[in-house]
Order: sequence, then C-alpha cells, then structure tokens
Amino acid sequence: MTEQPDADLTSFDRIGFASGIYFSSVAKLLLSFADVHLPENKDVFYIYTYGAPVSGFLKGIREIAEKKHCRELGAYHCLGFDTFGPFKLVGGIAKGHPTEEEIAGATKFYREL
Repeated sequence: MTEQPDADLTSFDRIGFASGIYFSSVAKLLLSFADVHLPENKDVFYIYTYGAPVSGFLKGIREIAEKKHCRELGAYHCLGFDTFGPFKLVGGIAKGHPTEEEIAGATKFYREL
C-alpha cells in the first residue's frame, strides 16, 4: 500500500486487507487507502494481529467496505507482539507472536476462502 499508494484494484475479484491493530483499529493509512481505492461490489477479507483481545478492531474498514457494497468473505486474527505505550515499559506483550502455527492458520484461512 505505501509502495503503491495509487494502486488500481478494479481488476481484482477478491481484495484482502492486512494490518496490525493501532489504537483499537487497523492502520489509519490502510483506512484512507481503502476509502479511496476500494472498488464497489468486490469480495473482501481481513487479516490482522493484535496485542490484547478486544473486539471491534475492524469497525472502520468494515464501514468502508459496506459503503462500497463489498461482500465480506471472512477475517483471520491472532496475537501480535505489541510494544505500544505502557507495554513498552515491560518489554511488550504477546512476545513470540505470531507463531509459526498462527501464520500457518492465516495461510489456511486464505486458501479456504
């Protein structure tokens, strides 16, 4: 996305968005990109990592996809190493994540879409 900020996604039938979670949301840059470049009526899926298990992480990206009449195929998530804010003081949380097993889970999720 940052290497192709003006990518044309119209020729793709299925579009995936992957991000770590920042301030309880996917990356703001990803939201801005999707808002401008996600074509209407596409199949979309999400993959994300998070430091602490809280719900609602996909709210912003889902709103963009819904506004563009996209169909959600599913989402895969797992723990991800997090050193934000006070977590940095203790060396981070969810150390060692994602694990090889979690990465294999993401691969399996994608292949089964």
